[in-house]
Amino acid sequence: MVFQHFGLLPHRNVIDNIAYSLEINGVNKADRHARANQVIELVGLQGYAHAYPEQLSGGMQQRVGLARALAVDPQVLFLDEPFSALDPLIRRDMQQEVIRLHRELGKTMVFITHDLSEAVKVGDRIAIMRDGAIVQIGTPEDLVANPADEYVANFVRDIAKSHVLTLRHLARPAETGEATDGPELSADTIIREAAQVILQSHKPVRVNDKGVALGIVSSEDVLRLISGVA
Repeated sequence: MVFQHFGLLPHRNVIDNIAYSLEINGVNKADRHARANQVIELVGLQGYAHAYPEQLSGGMQQRVGLARALAVDPQVLFLDEPFSALDPLIRRDMQQEVIRLHRELGKTMVFITHDLSEAVKVGDRIAIMRDGAIVQIGTPEDLVANPADEYVANFVRDIAKSHVLTLRHLARPAETGEATDGPELSADTIIREAAQVILQSHKPVRVNDKGVALGIVSSEDVLRLISGVA
């Protein structure tokens, strides 16, 4: 478990804070320090093993909290609003750190947040809750493109669609006279990432899903989406 307010023991240095959960599970000092040193390197805290919490920035303290949770090699890692107490720049760095660790470790992570933009950034699937009940579960694209009800629609309305939706959402059959020999892009490409190619190609791009042609997307399609018409 990774907590919002770090929960570090002030009288213990970094390595002993990280090793604490192993200590209470009866792991001997040599083995728990060996494991703690592994996760210190994993979360980028090399050189700080013997520093104390008061000597660390907020972002570094949260890295210690993350390392402490990883030290026991959990099957599922819970993060309870872990970055809400951090300033925006450190928060962005820590979000990238979670994304990297998820990619490298392949662990299931349950990330609790009240910030939908943060959920969209770090989550593969998002559950939106209301009054203690789940209203909708889906990918960020699912929630933005097909909100289950008015509550979800209001919840996601300030999310920039071009940052979440893929070309799959805009792909359509070519109309009479439209070029069909433009650049080819994957259907899973985020529209924001594809925009430069689309806007500079002077032709609609062809959208391909693992060898299957889904249609085309033109610069006008992208502009309609950005302007809120699509």
